[in-house]
Amino acid sequence: MQRSGIERILQTLIFEAGGLVLAVPAYEAAFGRGADQGLVLMVALSVAVMIWTPIHNMLFDRAEYRLTGRPASARPLSLRLIHALSHEITPIAITLPLIMILGQHSLSEALAVNFGLTLLYVVYAYAFYLAYDRLLPLPAAAKA
Repeated sequence: MQRSGIERILQTLIFEAGGLVLAVPAYEAAFGRGADQGLVLMVALSVAVMIWTPIHNMLFDRAEYRLTGRPASARPLSLRLIHALSHEITPIAITLPLIMILGQHSLSEALAVNFGLTLLYVVYAYAFYLAYDRLLPLPAAAKA
């Protein structure tokens, strides 16, 4: 059993709101920027990644299907690793300009912001999804 589309959207919105609660103060502390600038930047990054993620997945899935005739659900481990890496690397190209323009950072500072946010969100994602699944578990699948 899987979560419904509506629940996934709600889960994503809750995840992003929690991420902002963590990321904005962390950004402000690390870079000495004001709350308003931190919030604007983090919301922009969040929206950009939420828009990019389904586009990336659709393009990757289509390319895989055209090249192999295999649906994404049958993806082998090696291609899952490539998908995961591309999923984490490609947003850097999208978010770097936003960090540089909205955050008024140099390229090296923008890379540092990106690296810090990636580390923060990896730890946060682990804790969030563990807590979410424990607080709102799916019903046990009926045994055949």
